[in-house]
Amino acid sequence: MIIMSVDLGKARTGIAVSDKGEGFAFPKTVINEYNTEKLVQKIADFAKELMAEQIVVGLPKNMDGTIGWRAEECSEIAAKIKEATSLPVVLWDERCTTVSAHTALNFTDTRGKKRKNVVDAVAAVIILEDYLAFKKNRK
Repeated sequence: MIIMSVDLGKARTGIAVSDKGEGFAFPKTVINEYNTEKLVQKIADFAKELMAEQIVVGLPKNMDGTIGWRAEECSEIAAKIKEATSLPVVLWDERCTTVSAHTALNFTDTRGKKRKNVVDAVAAVIILEDYLAFKKNRK
């Protein structure tokens, strides 16, 4: 099954996708959009283009595991994505994924504007990899 992941941000939203065998996650793009309705439509368009069969949306819980205002906002957007795509949408704990993405980019010496342009897609890959590992271990 092809699974698409979404790392929602205020200005930039990262998109990643798995292969059909759910073994690998690949960064696809970063959407620059502030308007929620336009963002949801762009995500739905990517889901269709990538032939996604499921969408995983990062849920930015607080470090103590509680749900804050940003996680509530992401949950609302995830519901809109589900409505726009008619695909199953899973919320996935994304605590520390952006930090992990920055760490990964440090290893590749990605800096400046290029780093800013890819960090959200890398975070989406990390979200998807975590979800795929969970699915694999659950079987």
